[in-house]
Amino acid sequence: MAEIKIEKKKPVWPWIAAGLIIAALLYFILLSNTETQSESNVEIENSTSVR
Repeated sequence: MAEIKIEKKKPVWPWIAAGLIIAALLYFILLSNTETQSESNVEIENSTSVR
């Protein structure tokens, strides 16, 4: 009889975890950039309205 080689499937969860980590980092970077821009806009608006 011929020998049939069975290959085990590689786990998918490390790729899912890596994708979630990358997505979280991108979300954090984009969120922090919009917050700093909003804060600088508020400071400019406050300084111009006080004058």
